[in-house]
Amino acid sequence: MNRLLKLAIVGLVASCGGGDYKAPRNLDNACAILAERPAYRRAMQATERKWGIPIHVQMASIHQESKFVGDARTPHQYALGVIPIGRQSSAYGYSQALDGTWDEYRKETGNRSAKRTDIRDATDFMGWYMHGSNQRLGISKWDATSQYLAYHEGRSGFARQSYRSKPWLIRVAANVGQRAAMYRSQLASCGRR
Repeated sequence: MNRLLKLAIVGLVASCGGGDYKAPRNLDNACAILAERPAYRRAMQATERKWGIPIHVQMASIHQESKFVGDARTPHQYALGVIPIGRQSSAYGYSQALDGTWDEYRKETGNRSAKRTDIRDATDFMGWYMHGSNQRLGISKWDATSQYLAYHEGRSGFARQSYRSKPWLIRVAANVGQRAAMYRSQLASCGRR
C-alpha cells in the first residue's frame, strides 16, 4: 500500500506540471488544427462574437506570431556571440503580446488574470487589438495583411507607414494574408465556420 500511495503522489505531482504548449501537428490545415484542439475553436469563436475578428484572421496571425506554441518567446540576444544578454523583446505566448500592450489590454478590458499562455486570453487580446485598429485606423477586420502590419508595428507605426522601409515585413504580412485566405477556404470546406 505504501508503494501504491507513493506512485499515486508522484503521478499527481507530475500531472500538475506546466501546460502542454506544443503546436498542433498540421499547421497547414485549419480544420485539422481545430479538430485536434477544440479549445482553439471555442476561443476563436468567442473572440469573433465579441470583437468581430474572423477566425481565419486570428489563426493566420497566431500562426505567424507563435506557430501555435503557447509559451513561445523571442530568441535570446548574445554579446560577442556567446554572452546571453536577454531576449529580443518581451513578446510572449500565443499572441506574442509585449508586456506593455498586454498590461494595457488587461487594464482596459478588466481581465486582470489573463495569461498569454491561455488560448482564450490570447485570442481575446488579438480581437481587442485588431478591433482597436479597425476603430482607430479604419482597417477592415477581414484584412489580415493590414491587421498584421498594425499588430507588428503598433498603430502609430502603421499610421506612419513604418513598414514601408521593411520589405521583409511586407512579405511576412502578405504571407499572413495568404494563409488567412487558405484557412478561410479550408474552414468553409469542413463546416467549421
